[in-house]
Amino acid sequence: MNLLQQKIIAVGKVLSDSVLKVDSFLNHQIDPELMKYIGEEFAALFADAGITKILTIESSGIAPSVMAGLNLGVPVVFARKRKSLTLVDQLYSAKVHSFTKNETNEISVSNSYLSKDDVVLVIDDFLANGQAALGLIDIVKQAEADCAGVGIVIEKGFQNGGNVIRQRGIRVESLAIIDSLIDGKVTFREDTSK
Repeated sequence: MNLLQQKIIAVGKVLSDSVLKVDSFLNHQIDPELMKYIGEEFAALFADAGITKILTIESSGIAPSVMAGLNLGVPVVFARKRKSLTLVDQLYSAKVHSFTKNETNEISVSNSYLSKDDVVLVIDDFLANGQAALGLIDIVKQAEADCAGVGIVIEKGFQNGGNVIRQRGIRVESLAIIDSLIDGKVTFREDTSK
């Protein structure tokens, strides 16, 4: 996905050998044109998977998920990190550790929005250690739904999350895979299928 890579190079900021800041277009300020393109890419990749729902986690996964849902013509469900007064009973829940924030949250989805009849596509903005994706996959399993795969905007290929999920036999489609952030330089993997 050349457009995404160009955007990462142009405005992404390498903060360390393991942290890439892309809050100017992906997870604080949103670039709508780029999100439209990302949604189209995910829809094309999973067009034949029979997707009935997209599942993501608040808040950074919502924009790419909504655009993919629009292109696939399916609803988007997002796991909440904090329970509200209206979200207390009949929940699917999982614990998720955030690499970037170094905190663990219990994410929850009402069982009204996922069922055993659903074919679910999990989408998230980043894949590093895989904790968010694994938590979302666990929620899909709790609902007895089918997980068609995981769509990731940016995968840190130098961390183990992608391998952990792929070794479980789950399809992972990452739009950009970064092999290295060493010396402040973003190096992309040419073949994004692994």
